[in-house]
Amino acid sequence: MPASDNASWPEGVRRVAQALHALGHSEAPVLLDSAARTAQQAADGLGVSLGQIAKSIVFKRVSDGRAVLVVTSGDRRVDEAKVAALVGAIGRADADFVKASTGFAIGGVAPIAHAQEPVVLIDRELFRFHRIWAAAGHPHGVFPLQPQDLANWIGAPVADVTP
Repeated sequence: MPASDNASWPEGVRRVAQALHALGHSEAPVLLDSAARTAQQAADGLGVSLGQIAKSIVFKRVSDGRAVLVVTSGDRRVDEAKVAALVGAIGRADADFVKASTGFAIGGVAPIAHAQEPVVLIDRELFRFHRIWAAAGHPHGVFPLQPQDLANWIGAPVADVTP
């Protein structure tokens, strides 16, 4: 299941691995045999519950065109009105915007190591779990962490962003 030779990792996964190392995180990304473009695919590939997948949802803030990253639990939907109430009006982000602003393609957007600093909100529902998994910069890449790690690294607010 995991890839052990990081020299063969895709560029996005190497960037995430470097960021994790700089943050002092002791666990490296792993590459799954099959793609984990959706939270369900990631949960199935890892053998964990859907809620343990920290999915990255990107919106575009209307006022300034800045990326808004919502890191939410895989078994929850994002309530766009709640997000907008916290960060201002938002719109959908297309694949080109996501790639340009985060440096990652949809299906592999990591919560860290972005090309441009996004506005970030962390779903409080992630804190139901001791251990979660997030995308590591590629549709096959994931890494383990604790929800509090994410809050500490990013310094983003933990918020109620689901219905």
